[in-house]
Amino acid sequence: MKYSASAIATLVACMTSTSSAFAPSAFGVVARTSLEMSTTADDAVDAAEQKKNKKQERLRMMGSEQFHRRGFKEVREDVEETMNGQFKSSLVDDLRTNNFVIERDGVKVHLAKDFGFCWGVERSIALAYEAVNHFPDKKVHITNELIHNPEVNDRLDDMNVQFIEKLGEGEKNFESVEDGDVVILPAFGASFEEMDYLDKKNVEIVDTTCPWVSKVWNTVDMHQKKGLTSVIHGKYGHEETVATTSFCEDYICVKNMKEAEMVADYIVNGGDKEAFMTYFKKASSEGFDPDTMLNKVGLANQTTMYKKETRAIGQLLQKAMMKKFGPVDAKSHYMEFDTICDATQERQDAVHELVENAESLNLDFILVIGGFDSSNTAHLLEIPHMAGVRSFHINKGDCITADNMITHRTVEGEMETEPLLLDMDKEIVMGVTSGASTPDAAVQDALSQIFLLKKVHTASNSD
Repeated sequence: MKYSASAIATLVACMTSTSSAFAPSAFGVVARTSLEMSTTADDAVDAAEQKKNKKQERLRMMGSEQFHRRGFKEVREDVEETMNGQFKSSLVDDLRTNNFVIERDGVKVHLAKDFGFCWGVERSIALAYEAVNHFPDKKVHITNELIHNPEVNDRLDDMNVQFIEKLGEGEKNFESVEDGDVVILPAFGASFEEMDYLDKKNVEIVDTTCPWVSKVWNTVDMHQKKGLTSVIHGKYGHEETVATTSFCEDYICVKNMKEAEMVADYIVNGGDKEAFMTYFKKASSEGFDPDTMLNKVGLANQTTMYKKETRAIGQLLQKAMMKKFGPVDAKSHYMEFDTICDATQERQDAVHELVENAESLNLDFILVIGGFDSSNTAHLLEIPHMAGVRSFHINKGDCITADNMITHRTVEGEMETEPLLLDMDKEIVMGVTSGASTPDAAVQDALSQIFLLKKVHTASNSD
């Protein structure tokens, strides 16, 4: 695992249902700060102007001398050494150099050919670490988890990075941020309102937002300029989607194909507006009117969603527009821009390959390693689950215990504990992958637990 200065610099530079289907759903509340906006007439005018130019305002903020996106060269070498020590894995390196297969202690492991840290996550961690090292005498805050990985966030906590307090109902308490402090924006990005507030304070801002997320923001900005409503395939309460919607004027979020079908059906057939808005109330912009705002739409996505589903949703919306407006006019009512994250797609494709070969490889199960709150990791689990392949999602090696039990997160989001190795007398054959925010060291920890289980069992039977 190599975290070169040139790589970091390069990366920084980048970038049909009926109305009865509309039953109320337990949506979360879109994140917002707890800071009150001024209500004076002048401020209202400023806010209206700002609303029209969110991208320009964001670019202006990023041009400030107190806004840092390129890291701090004088500490980069030390940070690279630290990250290699914390996250590198000799076992995973052996798997890479041995055609992604290894046999040890009666366990044969097939590693997915694309897995683990993506370049956006690597960049985000490096920038955060560099910020801490560059500002040793300043209080450093972060507006959210840097990434959805417990080990990485615990490391930041150990470095005395202060996580902004969440007040519930999507609100945050920024009162702890004082003049002269440092504030890190996480890989998911921060909302326009948070960026605007911090821009007005005397603080140093270190922006670790993944360039792929910024690409989505540019896409929804294009939607607004073209008079399109943004349909965002994503979990509306997820940090990334919260940030994305803050740069929209008119939007609606759909988390899966079922909700996309509800939107497509309303586009074609109309329906019970009140029921529709009850369902999507917290997943749509203020004042959303489906009778007018769904006539012209553009598609974007949360970068960690299941990519094949995003493409299918795009085809569904395109067909809906063709049905309503005809094939000639449909293209002026629907636009799609590629916001699919290559790293996420590659990891999903690699798991598909494992699943497709599960029978020929005689896989007993597939282990998926990553934070329980990690959307991209959860989607990796869905692939073997949908194919009927035994699979488990854990966030760290400690989920596998000495009594051969595994505590894992199901695709429904429930935590379950059950036996892991069903026949410990045979050779165990397993597949393994990890989410884009998961360090190689976490993979090694989990595999080491399984090796130990099998080794102890074999030794006890030979006595």
